[in-house]
Amino acid sequence: MLTRDPAVFLQRALACAPDAGPATARAAFLVSPDGFARAAESAQDNVYMAKGGFDPGAAAAEHRALHCALVASVPVITFAGDARTPDALFPNNVFATTSGRLIVGRMRHPVRQHEADRPDIRRFFTDVLGYAETDLSTQAHPCELTGALVMDRARGLGFCGLSERCDAQGAALMHAAFGLRATFVFDLAPGEYHTNVVLALLAGRAALVCPDGVAAPDSLLRVLEQLYGDGVLTLTAAQKRAFAANAISLDPGAVWMSQTAREALVPSQLGRLQALGLAVRSVPLEAIEAAGGSLRCCVAEIF
Repeated sequence: MLTRDPAVFLQRALACAPDAGPATARAAFLVSPDGFARAAESAQDNVYMAKGGFDPGAAAAEHRALHCALVASVPVITFAGDARTPDALFPNNVFATTSGRLIVGRMRHPVRQHEADRPDIRRFFTDVLGYAETDLSTQAHPCELTGALVMDRARGLGFCGLSERCDAQGAALMHAAFGLRATFVFDLAPGEYHTNVVLALLAGRAALVCPDGVAAPDSLLRVLEQLYGDGVLTLTAAQKRAFAANAISLDPGAVWMSQTAREALVPSQLGRLQALGLAVRSVPLEAIEAAGGSLRCCVAEIF
C-alpha cells in the first residue's frame, strides 16, 4: 500500500508486526572518494554542498577512518571510486539491497547516472553473492533509493519524501522493488533534496526528524509519534544543517553519525538515544560533508 493519507497509512502500519526482516543490515559497503571534487550538476539542487574548499586528501583519510570505525557494527567493504563520478562516495542513492536482491536506482543528474553502470559492484552482488537484480536506472523517473526512501525494515514500512530527486512514480517503483508493506509519501520542503537529511529511522524503534524539512510536518510527526512514541526526537533547522538526521543504525545497539552531527545534539537528546539503547558513535567527516552529504549517505547497506 502506497499512500499520501496519514490516517490510511497508520491504519496499515500499526497492524504491521516487526517481522518483515532484520531491523539492521548484516554488512555494508562504501565507495572510496577518488576524484573528490564539487559536482556542479549535483550542486544545482543540493543546498548542503559547499561552494569551495574541497580537500581530496582529507576526504580520503576521513573515509578510511569511517570504514575502520564501522566494523565495530558490521563487516564493511570498500570499492574503488572513479574520478569521473565525484559523488560516488555516496553509494546509498544508487545501490541498495533487500534479502537476496540488489536494487539499482535512477539518479536525477547525468554525472550520478554513470555510477549505476559500475559492473564490478553489480557483479559482486549477482555473481559473488548470488543476488537477483532489480534495475530501475534505465526508466524515466528519478528514484534515488535510500536518499529518498527511509525505511523501517523490521516492519516493512517506507517514508518517501518527494523532490526533484524522486517523483511519485519513482516512489511507487521503489515501494515495489523493496517489497514494502506500506509507504507514506509526502513532499519535502522547498530546497530539500533527500529525505535522509531530514529523517532517520533507527533500528526500528527511534526516529530523528526535522519538521522544517517537510512541507506538511504535522502529518509526518503524527505518524511517527503513533509508531515510535517516546522514540521520536525532533531536530532544529541548525541540527539538520549539521547532518544530525543523516544517521544510521548498523546494529541494534548503536546509532552512527558524523562528529559535527553529534556535537549539534544537546545533552537531553543524547540521553534519550542512550535510554533507547542506542549508543551514539561518531566519526569526523568535515571534509566529506563539503560534498553535501554525511555518514548515512556514505553507507550502502547489505541485507
